[in-house]
Amino acid sequence: MEFLQANLDYLVLGTLGFMSFVMLALVIERYLYLRKVSLQQFDHIETLKIDLTRNLTTISSIGSNAPYVGLLGTVLGILVTFYTMGQGGKIEVNAIMLGLALALKATAAGLLVAIPAIMFYNGLLRKVEVLTARWQAMRDGKSA
Repeated sequence: MEFLQANLDYLVLGTLGFMSFVMLALVIERYLYLRKVSLQQFDHIETLKIDLTRNLTTISSIGSNAPYVGLLGTVLGILVTFYTMGQGGKIEVNAIMLGLALALKATAAGLLVAIPAIMFYNGLLRKVEVLTARWQAMRDGKSA
């Protein structure tokens, strides 16, 4: 329990920081790719969709799971707080409130990672839909 007490913040915030870094790297890569993609090089709509949606699942997964990582940090922080209270034998309101406040920062950090991830995911998904529609319009124009 001492290991958890000493390293909980580093573990949870480190995990969320890593998730945030991966998400931002993939978002930047996708925006750069979608900005320069040549629709003429694709002969089939499914290959176009495969290339356009690459890495979107990872961005979505980070957005979906970051709150759970934060919640896990909060639950473990509360567990550590109650364990420490039980070991000390005294119930000090200040110590309880400080422990709970520190535990809740994990949930806030999880939300700070998840909200932008989902916003970026939705924006990228819209770009994919627009590019797919442009490809379809281009193909329809050639066949007419």
